[in-house]
Amino acid sequence: MNTKSLHYTWEWQLASSPESLWPWVSDTNRFNFLVGLPGVEPTSSNGSDESNKRWRFKMKGVEIEWEENPFEWIFPRRFGVVRRYSKGPMTQLKVLVELDPQLNGGTHLKYGMWIEARSFIAQAFISLQMRYLTFKKFSQVIHQYDLRASRKTDFLNSPVKVKFVDGGQKRLKILKAKLFQEKGFESLVERFIDVIEKSDDLSLSRIRPYTLADDWNVPRRSVLELCLLATREGLLEFQWTLLCPMCRGGKAHSSLKNIESKAHCGGCHIDFELNFERLVELTFRPNPSIRQVETREFCIGSPQRTPHIVAQQLIPAQEKRNLSLVLEKGRYLLRAYKVSGGQFVEVSEGGKYNIETVLSEIGWPQEELSLNPSVEFKMVNQTRQEKLFVLERLAWTDQAATAAEVISLQKFRDLFSKEVLRPDQQISVGSLTILFTDLKSSTQLYREVGDASAFGLVMNHFDVLKEAIAEEGGTLVKTIGDAVMAVFRRPIGGIRAILKAQNLLSSPSQDRQALVLKAGLHYGPSIAVTLNERLDYFGSTVNMAARLEHLSLGGDVVISQAVLSDPEVKEWVEHSKESFHLESIDAQLKGFGEERFGLWRIRP
Repeated sequence: MNTKSLHYTWEWQLASSPESLWPWVSDTNRFNFLVGLPGVEPTSSNGSDESNKRWRFKMKGVEIEWEENPFEWIFPRRFGVVRRYSKGPMTQLKVLVELDPQLNGGTHLKYGMWIEARSFIAQAFISLQMRYLTFKKFSQVIHQYDLRASRKTDFLNSPVKVKFVDGGQKRLKILKAKLFQEKGFESLVERFIDVIEKSDDLSLSRIRPYTLADDWNVPRRSVLELCLLATREGLLEFQWTLLCPMCRGGKAHSSLKNIESKAHCGGCHIDFELNFERLVELTFRPNPSIRQVETREFCIGSPQRTPHIVAQQLIPAQEKRNLSLVLEKGRYLLRAYKVSGGQFVEVSEGGKYNIETVLSEIGWPQEELSLNPSVEFKMVNQTRQEKLFVLERLAWTDQAATAAEVISLQKFRDLFSKEVLRPDQQISVGSLTILFTDLKSSTQLYREVGDASAFGLVMNHFDVLKEAIAEEGGTLVKTIGDAVMAVFRRPIGGIRAILKAQNLLSSPSQDRQALVLKAGLHYGPSIAVTLNERLDYFGSTVNMAARLEHLSLGGDVVISQAVLSDPEVKEWVEHSKESFHLESIDAQLKGFGEERFGLWRIRP
């Protein structure tokens, strides 16, 4: 006995643009939570290499189980999915959401659903549910998204009431007072406590400090440091999340000591070398003594889970798909599920407006594609199997507080000195700026003013250096006698920090003796290790920076060509010609063989 198909199309006129609505509307995990659907769990029949996964939940005592195709989408215009049910009132559900830009800058949002009911009774039940409950819930959430996208509200109304553990609100009040005592964070504490008090579990299960900072339009480092302070006080816990280089989903660890240099993604079925520059992110969640946050999944294939993927299409064997894309300029990769390799894509104004690419049984074409930001892109699947095509940005999200950034912050080192890697682990941190300094004529200083006075001057000079380094987002890694090793994420930070410290030490106040500081600065790839029970750095970049310091005459800083080539440093040099002199040096460096290096000296 065949049942009639049900088709619903709901439409809304919204004030926000498709681009600003997309992160909210395409987050189907959150959408399902807000409309009141239960959390999902995988079935035992999920295979290790299936692209279609099986999921289930219970709703009002009815067990519902389905196989889900991968979501298909084109950012920021449409997304959809097909589910085939083995249990429950439906046999199939197809969803298609479209966001059409309007001339006034708003969006016409269309939500379509095609449902195959299992029986006439199920059909009647679904029809009543859709007519009297579902549309109302969907409308409430969609209009909330519109307000949130236009920044008219900071919070989304959750279907469940926020619950604190016994004594949690009292502890939160005490910790709030402690955070207010921290200088420089007073204006952020109230907003941050609001997030802990009012946000739902889904939001608090993975607090990203840079996302909060961007929402509040405040410096990112300030919010990150506030989260670190809140963790030290017991308001938050942090979690180091390992990110798969393909799907960018990952597993969370409570400490760096639990992280190994090799990792595995079960969803993508790949092993990969971990690095701190991209593949480890620090996020936060409330301490269970304040709020017990329940972490559940409400939709696994949400497009917003992989925001770097701008288009994902499931193309049958021997078929093609025409896509109208609007892309940001930059580098992309076109790949397919369970197919090795991919095809690189460059998007620029000089690229083609109309282009075709073909995936065959022997793989991807070797040539790189050149696309215009507005392009008609034809994807052809000439293989004998259905393939999931993925077009992804190669640039990683800049809202992730990566491990490489966090461990190079002085605040992190000060608050969590015991947070280190296992002694046998070495993990890449990408490119860092390494600074070495040393006091000039320190032996003579001890002879002239005596051991006690000289020791006091050396300790004071460490304080001056540490403060200047921290102001530029760097961290003092270690002291070696009266020498210092520090790291920065950006070369310009290292230059500004050392020049400020040199100026303060050479012109001291309170009748202190002037000190002359030698310095060397290099930029390049480094490895994080644990040495003497603290996080340290290792590699040829570190070795070269140490050698450059020996070439310094005092009151100057010797930099490598890698530092000078940095765009920010070039701009600084151009604007500082009247204050600083730049001269070239040609030198051999101990331990680097007969090679001669082109170096530069910056001096007043």
